[in-house]
Amino acid sequence: MLQAERSGILTSWNNEIIAMNTTGKIQNKGQVTIPTAVRRQAGLSKGDLVNFAFQRGKIIITPKLVIDRSRFPTARAEYTPEQRRIIDAGIAEGRKGPYYGPFKNGAELEAFMKKWKAKGKPAKLKKTG
Repeated sequence: MLQAERSGILTSWNNEIIAMNTTGKIQNKGQVTIPTAVRRQAGLSKGDLVNFAFQRGKIIITPKLVIDRSRFPTARAEYTPEQRRIIDAGIAEGRKGPYYGPFKNGAELEAFMKKWKAKGKPAKLKKTG
């Protein structure tokens, strides 16, 4: 059930803002102030990033989620030193190659893969890396 409308703001029984209809003015350099009630409802504060899109005649502003990687453990913290040595050795082995290509286009890559499958080994192409 909706409570009384105040200044274009509709609120629910628990005072959560449901809708707002307000007008703003585009300032120099395209700047527009997002009304406080809308910012609060969207959980936006100073310095937050937003994404802009134009769809079907409307400008859509969406909060942009930015992940603070420093708040998450790194892969190194998830493994024991012995496990990390095994993983690092596998990565080093993979970096040795062999590498094939570069391919000029998808058709050339497809031809290479067909030859590889038919012969059971890689076709002879220039190695890179």
